[in-house]
Amino acid sequence: MKKSVVAGLLLATVCATAAMAGVIEDRQAIMKSFGGTGRTLGGMANGTVPFDAAVAHAQSASTPAPAAPSSPAKKELIQRLLVLQQPGIEGLARNLVEQPAAAMMQAAARALQQLPADKREAVGKSIEADVRKYVDEANPLVRERAIKLAPSTIGAMMDEKFTEDELKQLAAWLDSPVSKKYAQLGVDMQKSFTEKLVAESRPTVEPKLQALETKVRASLGMPAAGSDAAAPAAAPAPKAATPPKKAASK
Repeated sequence: MKKSVVAGLLLATVCATAAMAGVIEDRQAIMKSFGGTGRTLGGMANGTVPFDAAVAHAQSASTPAPAAPSSPAKKELIQRLLVLQQPGIEGLARNLVEQPAAAMMQAAARALQQLPADKREAVGKSIEADVRKYVDEANPLVRERAIKLAPSTIGAMMDEKFTEDELKQLAAWLDSPVSKKYAQLGVDMQKSFTEKLVAESRPTVEPKLQALETKVRASLGMPAAGSDAAAPAAAPAPKAATPPKKAASK
Protein backbone atom coordinates (compact mmCIF):
# COMPACT_ATOMS: atom_id res chain seq x y z
CA MET A 1 0.00 0.00 0.00
CA LYS A 2 2.86 2.41 0.84
CA LYS A 3 4.37 1.87 -2.63
CA SER A 4 0.98 2.56 -4.21
CA VAL A 5 0.56 5.83 -2.27
CA VAL A 6 4.09 6.99 -3.13
CA ALA A 7 3.48 6.22 -6.79
CA GLY A 8 0.17 8.05 -6.62
CA LEU A 9 1.81 11.17 -5.20
CA LEU A 10 4.48 10.98 -7.89
CA LEU A 11 1.72 10.87 -10.48
CA ALA A 12 0.12 13.88 -8.77
CA THR A 13 3.34 15.82 -9.20
CA VAL A 14 3.55 14.86 -12.88
CA CYS A 15 -0.06 15.91 -13.48
CA ALA A 16 0.40 19.19 -11.62
CA THR A 17 3.52 19.94 -13.64
CA ALA A 18 1.65 19.27 -16.88
CA ALA A 19 -1.17 21.57 -15.81
CA MET A 20 1.25 24.37 -15.00
CA ALA A 21 2.69 24.16 -18.50
CA GLY A 22 -0.44 25.84 -19.83
CA VAL A 23 0.24 29.24 -18.22
CA ILE A 24 0.24 32.03 -20.77
CA GLU A 25 3.41 33.62 -22.10
CA ASP A 26 2.98 36.81 -20.10
CA ARG A 27 3.08 34.86 -16.87
CA GLN A 28 6.06 32.85 -18.04
CA ALA A 29 7.92 36.10 -18.69
CA ILE A 30 7.23 37.31 -15.16
CA MET A 31 8.28 34.00 -13.62
CA LYS A 32 11.44 34.01 -15.77
CA SER A 33 12.27 37.34 -14.17
CA PHE A 34 11.68 35.80 -10.72
CA GLY A 35 14.00 32.91 -11.64
CA GLY A 36 16.80 35.21 -12.75
CA THR A 37 16.53 37.22 -9.56
CA GLY A 38 16.53 34.04 -7.47
CA ARG A 39 19.66 32.69 -9.16
CA THR A 40 21.45 35.99 -8.60
CA LEU A 41 20.51 36.11 -4.91
CA GLY A 42 21.50 32.46 -4.53
CA GLY A 43 24.90 33.17 -6.07
CA MET A 44 25.41 36.08 -3.70
CA ALA A 45 24.54 33.86 -0.73
CA ASN A 46 26.96 31.17 -1.87
CA GLY A 47 29.72 33.65 -2.63
CA THR A 48 29.86 32.68 -6.31
CA VAL A 49 28.44 35.99 -7.57
CA PRO A 50 30.17 39.20 -6.39
CA PHE A 51 27.89 41.90 -5.05
CA ASP A 52 28.86 44.33 -7.81
CA ALA A 53 28.11 41.74 -10.48
CA ALA A 54 24.76 40.99 -8.85
CA VAL A 55 23.82 44.65 -8.86
CA ALA A 56 24.82 44.95 -12.52
CA HIS A 57 22.72 41.88 -13.38
CA ALA A 58 19.68 43.25 -11.54
CA GLN A 59 19.98 46.60 -13.26
CA SER A 60 20.37 45.04 -16.71
CA ALA A 61 17.38 42.77 -16.11
CA SER A 62 15.00 45.44 -14.84
CA THR A 63 16.14 48.62 -16.57
CA PRO A 64 15.02 49.16 -20.20
CA ALA A 65 17.45 50.32 -22.86
CA PRO A 66 18.12 54.07 -22.77
CA ALA A 67 15.60 56.07 -24.81
CA ALA A 68 14.74 59.66 -25.47
CA PRO A 69 13.49 61.24 -22.24
CA SER A 70 9.70 61.40 -21.98
CA SER A 71 7.85 64.56 -21.14
CA PRO A 72 6.51 64.97 -17.60
CA ALA A 73 2.98 64.87 -19.03
CA LYS A 74 3.62 61.49 -20.69
CA LYS A 75 5.16 60.06 -17.51
CA GLU A 76 2.10 61.20 -15.57
CA LEU A 77 -0.18 59.52 -18.12
CA ILE A 78 1.74 56.25 -17.82
CA GLN A 79 1.51 56.36 -14.03
CA ARG A 80 -2.23 56.99 -14.30
CA LEU A 81 -2.61 54.03 -16.67
CA LEU A 82 -0.69 51.76 -14.30
CA VAL A 83 -3.06 52.71 -11.49
CA LEU A 84 -6.05 51.99 -13.73
CA GLN A 85 -4.58 48.60 -14.65
CA GLN A 86 -3.56 47.65 -11.11
CA PRO A 87 -6.58 45.37 -10.51
CA GLY A 88 -5.62 43.39 -13.61
CA ILE A 89 -1.98 43.24 -12.53
CA GLU A 90 -3.00 41.97 -9.10
CA GLY A 91 -5.33 39.43 -10.70
CA LEU A 92 -2.50 38.15 -12.87
CA ALA A 93 -0.28 37.74 -9.81
CA ARG A 94 -3.06 35.92 -7.96
CA ASN A 95 -3.57 33.52 -10.89
CA LEU A 96 0.16 32.78 -10.96
CA VAL A 97 -0.10 31.56 -7.38
CA GLU A 98 -3.50 29.86 -7.46
CA GLN A 99 -3.50 28.01 -10.79
CA PRO A 100 -0.60 25.65 -9.97
CA ALA A 101 -2.06 25.08 -6.49
CA ALA A 102 -5.46 24.22 -7.96
CA ALA A 103 -3.88 21.83 -10.46
CA MET A 104 -1.94 20.15 -7.65
CA MET A 105 -5.13 19.79 -5.59
CA GLN A 106 -6.87 18.06 -8.50
CA ALA A 107 -3.94 15.69 -8.98
CA ALA A 108 -3.74 15.01 -5.23
CA ALA A 109 -7.46 14.19 -5.19
CA ARG A 110 -6.81 11.43 -7.71
CA ALA A 111 -3.84 10.17 -5.71
CA LEU A 112 -5.98 10.03 -2.56
CA GLN A 113 -7.94 7.20 -4.14
CA GLN A 114 -4.88 5.01 -3.50
CA LEU A 115 -5.39 5.40 0.25
CA PRO A 116 -7.74 3.33 2.40
CA ALA A 117 -11.21 4.85 2.49
CA ASP A 118 -11.06 5.55 6.23
CA LYS A 119 -7.93 7.72 5.83
CA ARG A 120 -8.88 9.78 2.75
CA GLU A 121 -10.86 12.50 4.53
CA ALA A 122 -8.17 13.28 7.09
CA VAL A 123 -5.35 13.29 4.53
CA GLY A 124 -7.45 15.38 2.14
CA LYS A 125 -8.12 18.01 4.82
CA SER A 126 -4.41 18.12 5.68
CA ILE A 127 -3.43 18.67 2.04
CA GLU A 128 -6.13 21.33 1.63
CA ALA A 129 -4.83 23.18 4.70
CA ASP A 130 -1.27 23.08 3.34
CA VAL A 131 -2.38 24.42 -0.04
CA ARG A 132 -4.41 27.20 1.60
CA LYS A 133 -1.40 28.18 3.69
CA TYR A 134 0.79 28.31 0.58
CA VAL A 135 -1.71 30.52 -1.26
CA ASP A 136 -2.11 32.86 1.72
CA GLU A 137 1.67 33.25 2.05
CA ALA A 138 2.57 33.44 -1.65
CA ASN A 139 -0.20 35.77 -2.82
CA PRO A 140 1.03 38.97 -1.13
CA LEU A 141 4.64 38.25 -2.13
CA VAL A 142 3.86 37.83 -5.84
CA ARG A 143 1.38 40.74 -5.76
CA GLU A 144 4.03 43.07 -4.32
CA ARG A 145 6.58 41.90 -6.88
CA ALA A 146 4.11 42.36 -9.76
CA ILE A 147 3.30 45.94 -8.74
CA LYS A 148 7.00 46.77 -8.49
CA LEU A 149 7.72 45.26 -11.90
CA ALA A 150 4.87 47.03 -13.67
CA PRO A 151 6.58 50.43 -14.23
CA SER A 152 9.77 48.90 -15.69
CA THR A 153 7.88 46.44 -17.92
CA ILE A 154 4.35 47.55 -18.78
CA GLY A 155 5.13 51.22 -18.23
CA ALA A 156 8.34 51.07 -20.28
CA MET A 157 6.53 49.40 -23.18
CA MET A 158 3.73 51.97 -23.13
CA ASP A 159 6.34 54.71 -23.15
CA GLU A 160 8.07 53.12 -26.15
CA LYS A 161 5.06 52.06 -28.22
CA PHE A 162 2.48 54.81 -27.58
CA THR A 163 2.52 58.49 -28.29
CA GLU A 164 1.34 60.93 -25.68
CA ASP A 165 -1.91 61.50 -27.60
CA GLU A 166 -2.56 57.74 -27.81
CA LEU A 167 -1.99 57.39 -24.08
CA LYS A 168 -4.54 60.14 -23.46
CA GLN A 169 -7.11 58.24 -25.54
CA LEU A 170 -6.30 54.98 -23.76
CA ALA A 171 -6.60 56.57 -20.33
CA ALA A 172 -9.91 58.16 -21.28
CA TRP A 173 -11.27 54.77 -22.38
CA LEU A 174 -10.05 52.83 -19.33
CA ASP A 175 -11.46 55.50 -17.02
CA SER A 176 -14.82 55.63 -18.80
CA PRO A 177 -18.02 54.14 -17.27
CA VAL A 178 -18.37 51.79 -20.27
CA SER A 179 -14.88 50.38 -19.80
CA LYS A 180 -15.42 49.90 -16.06
CA LYS A 181 -18.73 48.16 -16.68
CA TYR A 182 -17.10 45.88 -19.25
CA ALA A 183 -14.35 45.01 -16.77
CA GLN A 184 -16.90 44.18 -14.07
CA LEU A 185 -18.86 41.94 -16.43
CA GLY A 186 -15.69 40.34 -17.77
CA VAL A 187 -15.49 37.82 -14.92
CA ASP A 188 -19.09 36.67 -15.41
CA MET A 189 -18.67 36.49 -19.19
CA GLN A 190 -15.49 34.45 -18.84
CA LYS A 191 -17.13 32.10 -16.33
CA SER A 192 -20.14 31.54 -18.58
CA PHE A 193 -17.94 30.96 -21.61
CA THR A 194 -15.63 28.57 -19.73
CA GLU A 195 -18.51 26.49 -18.39
CA LYS A 196 -20.01 26.17 -21.86
CA LEU A 197 -16.63 25.33 -23.41
CA VAL A 198 -15.95 22.62 -20.81
CA ALA A 199 -19.40 21.09 -21.32
CA GLU A 200 -19.03 21.08 -25.12
CA SER A 201 -15.45 19.76 -25.22
CA ARG A 202 -15.60 17.21 -22.39
CA PRO A 203 -16.92 14.28 -24.51
CA THR A 204 -13.96 14.70 -26.88
CA VAL A 205 -11.22 15.62 -24.43
CA GLU A 206 -12.03 13.36 -21.48
CA PRO A 207 -11.26 10.04 -23.27
CA LYS A 208 -7.93 11.51 -24.41
CA LEU A 209 -7.15 12.60 -20.85
CA GLN A 210 -8.00 9.15 -19.53
CA ALA A 211 -5.77 7.55 -22.17
CA LEU A 212 -2.95 9.90 -21.14
CA GLU A 213 -3.42 9.01 -17.48
CA THR A 214 -3.28 5.31 -18.35
CA LYS A 215 0.01 5.81 -20.22
CA VAL A 216 1.50 7.83 -17.35
CA ARG A 217 0.48 5.16 -14.86
CA ALA A 218 2.02 2.49 -17.05
CA SER A 219 5.27 4.48 -17.29
CA LEU A 220 5.34 4.74 -13.49
CA GLY A 221 4.59 1.03 -13.07
CA MET A 222 1.24 1.73 -11.45
CA PRO A 223 -1.97 -0.26 -11.90
CA ALA A 224 -4.62 1.18 -14.19
CA ALA A 225 -7.05 3.63 -12.61
CA GLY A 226 -9.95 1.88 -10.94
CA SER A 227 -8.19 -1.47 -10.67
CA ASP A 228 -7.70 -2.97 -7.24
CA ALA A 229 -4.13 -3.41 -6.07
CA ALA A 230 -3.20 -6.99 -5.48
CA ALA A 231 -4.40 -7.87 -2.03
CA PRO A 232 -1.95 -9.69 0.23
CA ALA A 233 -2.57 -13.41 0.49
CA ALA A 234 -4.80 -14.32 3.37
CA ALA A 235 -3.01 -15.89 6.28
CA PRO A 236 -3.82 -19.60 6.66
CA ALA A 237 -6.39 -20.35 9.31
CA PRO A 238 -4.88 -21.72 12.51
CA LYS A 239 -5.17 -25.49 12.85
CA ALA A 240 -7.54 -26.77 15.44
CA ALA A 241 -5.82 -28.01 18.54
CA THR A 242 -5.38 -31.79 18.56
CA PRO A 243 -7.18 -33.29 21.59
CA PRO A 244 -4.83 -35.13 23.95
CA LYS A 245 -4.76 -38.89 23.60
CA LYS A 246 -6.39 -40.91 26.31
CA ALA A 247 -4.08 -42.86 28.45
CA ALA A 248 -4.09 -46.58 27.66
CA SER A 249 -6.05 -48.63 30.21
CA LYS A 250 -4.10 -51.26 32.07
